[in-house]
Amino acid sequence: MAPFSAEQMIGQTGALINDNSGDPVWFRPLPSTNLQNADFKVQRYYDARGGRGQPVLTWWQGSLALPPWYTNLPAGAPEPGGCYYIYDRHYRLLNTVFARHGYYPDEHEFTLTRRGTALFIASRPVPVDLTPYGGPRNGSIENSEVQEVDLATGRLLFSWNALDHLDPADSEEPVSSASSSDGVWDAFHINSVDEGPDGRLLVSARNMWAVYDIAKATGRIRYQIGGKKSDFTFGPGADFYWQHDARYRPGDRISMFDDGCCDLPDGAPEQVSHGLVLNLDFRRRRAAVDRTYYHQPPLESPTQGNTQALPNGDAFIGWGQSPYYSEYAGAGNTQSTAARNLLYDARMPGSDISYRAFREEWTGTPYYPPAAVARAGGGGSVVHASWNGSTQTRAWRLLAGPDPRSLSVVVRHAPRTGFETAVATKARGPYFRVDALDARGRVLGRSRVVTVRGS
Repeated sequence: MAPFSAEQMIGQTGALINDNSGDPVWFRPLPSTNLQNADFKVQRYYDARGGRGQPVLTWWQGSLALPPWYTNLPAGAPEPGGCYYIYDRHYRLLNTVFARHGYYPDEHEFTLTRRGTALFIASRPVPVDLTPYGGPRNGSIENSEVQEVDLATGRLLFSWNALDHLDPADSEEPVSSASSSDGVWDAFHINSVDEGPDGRLLVSARNMWAVYDIAKATGRIRYQIGGKKSDFTFGPGADFYWQHDARYRPGDRISMFDDGCCDLPDGAPEQVSHGLVLNLDFRRRRAAVDRTYYHQPPLESPTQGNTQALPNGDAFIGWGQSPYYSEYAGAGNTQSTAARNLLYDARMPGSDISYRAFREEWTGTPYYPPAAVARAGGGGSVVHASWNGSTQTRAWRLLAGPDPRSLSVVVRHAPRTGFETAVATKARGPYFRVDALDARGRVLGRSRVVTVRGS
């Protein structure tokens, strides 16, 4: 996840990996709460030759237009200066990716392909006469492009421009909202793009209440689900509002996170946020609920969120503007049975949230050494050992001695007890070193030699 808050941040913003107990495994903090990470996840990094690729961590980094700090763009839009990072399993930077056409890298999506390319969303305000929509003549629309760049050269290979294909008149976001963002209207709010196996793209436009299937070769919209010009009708409970994270699923299905809670149309039934999987009947052009994932207690997330399909058939839900992340058995539940099939549930502190949250397999072997801090206490010493990002450390070995070159083992095996392990010893040092051990007792890394604080 990538914790941040538009209110009072507890801790620091940054990119964070936790284990099941909630203990940090790796944290890359940022120096200011105005700087944020988003869409932090595990992917595979391929070169142009394909192959198996290597596991990497990827994320967006930049600043968002969040009042009261920024009011020049619609709330949540990316400010200039952002980028995407790709890090290897040793936590070394492999690549930095930027948008083209004068657009800003957008926090909503960054996907690596097997072709050695990156597919992402980029945004910027484009001057538009808004009088046909009831707005000012000298206004702008926060436009979005789906872009694909070659990772080796940075060359732009593909782009799809929302203003070229979508009608702002279909927006559910009132043009009057531009008065609070320097005349910029967030008519579309493109927030996800997914690539299908046959050269199609699934694009979600939150403020249109619509998901579009696009032929990548031509840019033509093949069909639209939801919104004012939907090509599909909806079965009971299948309609959605302010959605995020639209994904293709096998067997004529799509999934999304239906924020669905706020500013609903007249006559629409009251909804709470939930994960949603739809079956698409192309013959009848009808969308029906395949399964849903609700939270107990009910959650209302006006923005953000994702529904991740796990390899074992489970679903992992990041609740966006609500500070939770949860795992469910694949069958899901209903609003009236929201506690059913819940396998895991966690809550971030205070008003901290994460745009998306993912459950991933990750093996990290840091290029830098473990850390140690020694303090006198209890007639001996306590050494605090940690190794930010190591996923294989299971125990610590402690060495002590009267000088840095004369160290001997004083604690052979101290089980790891979380991100930081306190190892007590009667030895006074004053010099100490810790060795990180794997499950077989092999040394993975050695800290620098440290001295007792105050000595």
